Amino acid sequence: MRSYVGGWCLGVGLIVLLSGCQGSGAQEKPVVTQPPATAASKSGSAPPSKPPEQGWPGPDNTGVRKGLKLRKSGPIRVTKSGTVIDGVEVTGYITVEADNVTIRNTRVRGTKGWWGILQREGRDGLKVEDSEIFGNGKQRTQFGILNQGKMITVRRVDVHTISNGILTQQGVIEDSYVHDPKYYSGDHTDMIMSTGPPAAGTELIIRHNTVINTLDQTGAVALFQDFGVVKNVTVEGNLLAGGGWSLYAGAGAKGKSSNIKVIDNVFSRKVWPKGGSAGPVSYWDSDGVGNLWRGNTWENGETVTPG
Repeated sequence: MRSYVGGWCLGVGLIVLLSGCQGSGAQEKPVVTQPPATAASKSGSAPPSKPPEQGWPGPDNTGVRKGLKLRKSGPIRVTKSGTVIDGVEVTGYITVEADNVTIRNTRVRGTKGWWGILQREGRDGLKVEDSEIFGNGKQRTQFGILNQGKMITVRRVDVHTISNGILTQQGVIEDSYVHDPKYYSGDHTDMIMSTGPPAAGTELIIRHNTVINTLDQTGAVALFQDFGVVKNVTVEGNLLAGGGWSLYAGAGAKGKSSNIKVIDNVFSRKVWPKGGSAGPVSYWDSDGVGNLWRGNTWENGETVTPG
């Protein structure tokens, strides 16, 4: 069982930056059910520092624009709907407790804690664009972006040096570079992950991202049934590499996945010879209603077929 966060506020806020942004209040210690300790994870033989081909999201076309001067800040708590955070360098985290918040051209230097950016339960409409979220490599930052609310859009974002890159059940993740996680004892490490079905009337779209897990577990893209049967997910046009399996495709003990579309993705052997340390894809329901596997290949053009 993987470890998840329930809805906590961490740290001591340092500055008030924008209308609707506050320093967080007194520190509240998080409680989390940790997974069993596991043996130290291994890294692949050739962890890529950038995508192997032109055109994929990578360090040159994701994250904060080069040359942009950023204002420095401590942790930020957003409480006013419609707030825009633009051009900020945050040491700590951003907690969103409002609707239709936009974070752009912002760098989040995660410290010890559970997230870089969090949209809390009951909130909707967060957009994170042209930003970078990463841990310090010494103390665990559990999630780059954690969505406990409804819709979220993540676009041209660089997420790295964290335990888990992006966790959401619904929304759009596109044109982003999610890569090079940091392993800490007991981690189950995924770059883009979902742990159950999307909210009613929504779907999850993972489109045209570079997703590289340089460890031997768990996945690059992982669709898990921890909290319900997976459905209504499109994984399209991504570059996927590493982890135990590069793609966990939604099957599980809770029921048959449905409307899972895996289309035109490229699986890479640059991290592990089999794509992931065990293989390219697992947990695929070939007979799930509406499920579609089409046009998925290795980098050399050979077809990838789920086992």
